[in-house]
Amino acid sequence: MDSNWTNGRTPNRPVSVQPEILPPLAADATIPGPGEASPRTRGRWAVAPATYVLVGINIAVFLLMAFSGVSTTSPTVLQLLQWGADNGGLVLQYGEWWRLVTATFVHVGVIHLATNMWCLWNLGLLGEPLLGPIGTIAVYLLTGVAGNLLSIAVNPDLPLGPQSHSVVGAGASGAVFGIAGVLIVLLKSKLLPIPEYELKRLRKSVIYFAALNFIIGASTLLVPSLIRIDNMAHLGGFLSGLALGVPLVPRIGSRRVEFTRRQWLSFGGGVFLLALIAYGIYSFHR
Repeated sequence: MDSNWTNGRTPNRPVSVQPEILPPLAADATIPGPGEASPRTRGRWAVAPATYVLVGINIAVFLLMAFSGVSTTSPTVLQLLQWGADNGGLVLQYGEWWRLVTATFVHVGVIHLATNMWCLWNLGLLGEPLLGPIGTIAVYLLTGVAGNLLSIAVNPDLPLGPQSHSVVGAGASGAVFGIAGVLIVLLKSKLLPIPEYELKRLRKSVIYFAALNFIIGASTLLVPSLIRIDNMAHLGGFLSGLALGVPLVPRIGSRRVEFTRRQWLSFGGGVFLLALIAYGIYSFHR
């Protein structure tokens, strides 16, 4: 791969995942927590503080990059690496594992940022009322890291030498696909206080979003002149999102404490598995 190419992770905008919003609750109404069943749960679709925080962090990082002199349309590989993009050689050979996290907040130009943030905002508004703020942030980070791990496993960029750093990964789309994966699992639950026809519509929209972007990503492999989309990061994020969502389904309609306990079990297991996978990748390429 040419050293000036990057693996920009840019999913297309979602297909009709803008959730419907009910009128505000009464001032004395009881607002259920994550996972709790209530006829008015849909009234909280627009209340997604973690989603706005994540979008804000991504935009803030991009603005800091721009103010420091990084191009807003075509940053160099070196600039992306300086701001935390991931690279298999730097992670595996120099132990810069922190890049697996920071890369999820670095973007390859304003269009890359805008499309990712549009997707994150839409899917976050839909998913955060189910996951809660902490759950949303946990899913973003865990699935983003999972996507980056699969990416460097397939593209280790070793050994480092004169042509090093030819594969650079940056973007939030691994995490975006992770949120989509969780939603596809959770929206299958009949315990949610949402009409079944609407559940099917929302779930189908998320599935179409994921499928369309996988197709777009694969199509770039046929046109060498295009910036290559990191399909492995998308796939890793999506599969890890599905895996994180499965343990949550039995408690999706439970009391807050029960659902939160199940969340910690799922996320804790995810951290443990990611650590094992990271060690396995490191050992294989050592």
